[in-house]
Amino acid sequence: MTTPSRPTRPTRPVRPVRVVVVDDHAMFRTGVRAELGAVGEGVVEVVADAADVEEAVRAVAEHTPDVVLLDVHLPGGGGVEVMRRDRTGSTRYLALSVSDAAEDVIGTIRGGARGYVTKTITGAELVDAVRRVADGDAVFSPRLAGFVLDAFAGTFAVAEVDEDLDRLTEREREVMRLIARGYAYREVAGELFISVKTVETHMSSVLRKLQLSSRHELTRWATDRRLL
Repeated sequence: MTTPSRPTRPTRPVRPVRVVVVDDHAMFRTGVRAELGAVGEGVVEVVADAADVEEAVRAVAEHTPDVVLLDVHLPGGGGVEVMRRDRTGSTRYLALSVSDAAEDVIGTIRGGARGYVTKTITGAELVDAVRRVADGDAVFSPRLAGFVLDAFAGTFAVAEVDEDLDRLTEREREVMRLIARGYAYREVAGELFISVKTVETHMSSVLRKLQLSSRHELTRWATDRRLL
């Protein structure tokens, strides 16, 4: 005589990872929201977004998200300042930045981020990265992981102060790196969500502050400092 099997209890659905998106470009925040909504439905939920440090600190305090997708360069002090002022004790941070410069990656990780990915990441990869960071993993774009390992192993020297680099604003640094890598002005404008005219203005300022006269000199300058 067979014993009737007990009815299986329904599995309780897993709560979506609650996310705050922090970036100073409204179009980019909108794009990330749309991408996470389309690809990550049921897995992630964007509960708020913010454009600068003050907005980000308020959003984190109000919503206590599981993960903050954090741009490195923000008005009001940068992504590290947001992490410094976090009082939740439970929120994890994943940097999502156009910059893949070693000093940005290492500085952000030292500031408290659990991972660092670049804006070339696909929607599916971003959803996976958010989920993994929420679970406590450390996540990096492949090329960036080497920076972190080398830095914390003591084999990669990170300059404490670069007086030339410190002359540039955060936006000028972003423009400088892309131009030095060979991007056209229109490509830089599309990458940073700014106008071509604004790119030209930043580029003129960069060359003037660094006392350089051409893109070729800028590329050599950036290469010597391992900024590319």
